[in-house]
Amino acid sequence: MKKINLPNQITLARLVMAIIFFFGMAQFDARQAEPNILLLDVCAGLFAVAAITDAIDGYLARKQNQITSFGRMFDPFVDKILVIGAYIFLAGDGFHDPAGRRLSDVADWMVVVILGRELLVTCLRGATEASGQDFSANLHGKAKMVLQSVTVVWVMLTVGHSEAFPRLLVMLRPWMVYLTVLVTVLSGFPYLRMARGVLSQTSRSNP
Repeated sequence: MKKINLPNQITLARLVMAIIFFFGMAQFDARQAEPNILLLDVCAGLFAVAAITDAIDGYLARKQNQITSFGRMFDPFVDKILVIGAYIFLAGDGFHDPAGRRLSDVADWMVVVILGRELLVTCLRGATEASGQDFSANLHGKAKMVLQSVTVVWVMLTVGHSEAFPRLLVMLRPWMVYLTVLVTVLSGFPYLRMARGVLSQTSRSNP
């Protein structure tokens, strides 16, 4: 049996961290009389570490020339599971206060938009690479991932410690969330341009 290389091991570790992160987020409930802020902090730290490993495994794969088909498929899959899962929880009931007010500023429709963008790019990648063309992540996609990750941690920390953070950072939270959604949508257009050849072939074959 072929040994899994280090970059792919890191990717698998990120998946395990994502699962633990989801379990922790499922236990947090801001509607409780005394919400478990320590749990939220641990989850924020775990998410940050998992997000950082995304850059590490990609760097090692390129530096050590260990880019594999498994890594090219599984790495973006784990990234999407981690990020989309985080936004689903942030939009969930656990981030509403006892009065029902949304604390995270992440609305349900935002999760749908983020999920839709990721599904679209995944479909484009599958169609493009099936035709033999390269569809590697570009700078726009990487910047989007960084912004999404920073926003997740920002939201979690400012929700848990709203009184400890400067008021400006708390007031900027909804703007940061909206910016993330906007950048997520805009980052999909370069991928549409990359796949225009495949899309045009499809349209010609299906008049």
